[in-house]
Amino acid sequence: MKKKQNVMIKGTKDGLTLHLNDLCSFEELKKELDMKLSAHYHDNESAPLISVNIQTGNRYVTKEQQEELKDIVRKKRKLVVGEVTSNVLTKEEVQKAKEEEEITSIVGIVRSGQIVEVPGDLLLIGDVNPGGTILASGNIFVMGALKGIAHAGYKGNQDSVIVASKMIPAQLRIADCLNRAPDYLDEEGHEMECAYIDQSDQIIIDRLQVLKHIRPEITSFKGGR
Repeated sequence: MKKKQNVMIKGTKDGLTLHLNDLCSFEELKKELDMKLSAHYHDNESAPLISVNIQTGNRYVTKEQQEELKDIVRKKRKLVVGEVTSNVLTKEEVQKAKEEEEITSIVGIVRSGQIVEVPGDLLLIGDVNPGGTILASGNIFVMGALKGIAHAGYKGNQDSVIVASKMIPAQLRIADCLNRAPDYLDEEGHEMECAYIDQSDQIIIDRLQVLKHIRPEITSFKGGR
């Protein structure tokens, strides 16, 4: 019977991907990885650098073990480590992902000097007064007047949006993009609006109706005629 390979090397347009067997011992894995890389990738000054991504499958790999795998790759000239990925999530990663998907609902007014920060999406039923600040790692929905500062996707999520019944902010931020308020704000006659980052990395304020086209994943509403 043919012995199963513990290391499969596949070439991609971005370099190499190493698929590592998640059933063998870690020592066996390291030994075969070193042997295969030594056999296939010799020292060659003229060869270009090759990026190597490591996929460990269903094996949980500690930070120390990740460094051991990276060291084996780094010792081969012209090979550089891209990333190490796994199908296994730690409890901390699962908890973080759960928090990012949750919606925090708050009823009240965010007054001047107050800062409200939540993981995931924020649903505020109330106003954000001038001088008040709200932050969310996901989307922000204000069922009231947004007159203060709102920062959605503050951990870098550029797909986040800001929605307000009355959009008259002092400042809007989505991820690293900033949109300052105009010198003059007309507080009358505002309909519910949304803010998002467009293809030119600018924050655009538009009618709420455009959300279903630019961010269809936000709503799962079906039915109607």
